[in-house]
Amino acid sequence: MPIIRLWNYFRGYVIIKVEGLTLERFINLAISKDIFLWDIVRLDYTTLEAKVSIKGFRDLKEIVRTVGCRISIKDKNGFPFFASKFKYRKMLLSGFGVAIALIIYLTSFIWSIEIIGNEKIKEEKILADLKNINVKLGIKKSKLDTDKVKGFLLSKSQEFSYVSVYTKGTKLIVDVKERDIQPERIEDDTPCNIVSKKKAVIEKVIAKNGKRVVEKGDIVKKGQVLISGIIQDESMEESTEESAEEPFLVHSNGSVLGRTWYKEVVKEPLIKTIKEETGKIHTSRELKIGDRKIQLMKGEIPFKHYIEEKKVKKLLKTSVFELPIEVIIHTYKEVNLKQVTQNSDSLKEINEVKGTQALMKKLPKESKVISKDVKHQLEDKALTTEIIVEVEEEIGQKEKIR
Repeated sequence: MPIIRLWNYFRGYVIIKVEGLTLERFINLAISKDIFLWDIVRLDYTTLEAKVSIKGFRDLKEIVRTVGCRISIKDKNGFPFFASKFKYRKMLLSGFGVAIALIIYLTSFIWSIEIIGNEKIKEEKILADLKNINVKLGIKKSKLDTDKVKGFLLSKSQEFSYVSVYTKGTKLIVDVKERDIQPERIEDDTPCNIVSKKKAVIEKVIAKNGKRVVEKGDIVKKGQVLISGIIQDESMEESTEESAEEPFLVHSNGSVLGRTWYKEVVKEPLIKTIKEETGKIHTSRELKIGDRKIQLMKGEIPFKHYIEEKKVKKLLKTSVFELPIEVIIHTYKEVNLKQVTQNSDSLKEINEVKGTQALMKKLPKESKVISKDVKHQLEDKALTTEIIVEVEEEIGQKEKIR
């Protein structure tokens, strides 16, 4: 009847599955105990399904123990279960609402600072300068005056030609442009000498304008005049000091090639310690919130020798939103230390290649290598390789006549 079904719905009921060889006895005992079972369906000789109230299901436990049957719940129905689910969902929604409110609150702070455009000036220095005016992680956006920060950085460092400061979500972005420090430009009508940039042996001098004062084979030092912009007639030089006229000044122009030397030293031990992985791994995790770290997995590293790999996973991070919460995963790989004696002939080749590559990075672009000298020396269980290259390069640079 509809009224009975409605009553059962409000009381709540479960659909049970009963398994055993004494199903008839199970039903009879339930009736004798005033436990109402309805919609009983016999699935097979040893299995049946039925509906029973919540209270009735609790009372069936004693009967099940008596007859030796097994009972399990197939489904739960009725208002009590619906209310329980609603209560759980209500708590879940409340928790979700609190989480959203917390996230919204946290978005009113700066949780990361990105410096872009800097090449010569280190990021650490810029961050330290910002910290001096209390611009750091955790500052509230409402207390951040981007125009003030921009003005401070421009006044603090003369090396910036441009500074832009703006926020993107929880990130503060400082975009800078450094000044290009150009060598002093000497106009074509300005009197100047051509002087040596470094110590060298003169190889070739072409004086297009000015007076050549060095010859091939001369050894010159840094700053020495190679082509002079001070011109004095030979007849003037022979005249007396009283009658001599002032020399005239010109803008020197020309090319001076010189031979220079570059040296590189590479040292490698003959006995080298290498690390061989054993395959054993130990992992630990820690939660980092701001500057505070919380160990999630405690325990000592079980290896005497190991290599460590660190992986950082950012939580709650999007293109415009980032909170200072991250999980740091430390992976420790056990290694055995093994000493290997290196072949001296092979090591000589390795050292020479390393040294030559390092030297090539030092050489001016337009220079030409004339010769290379390599010396090896075994001492204190190590091989020292000295590489010297002789180079022909342009050594002249213009300098104003003061």
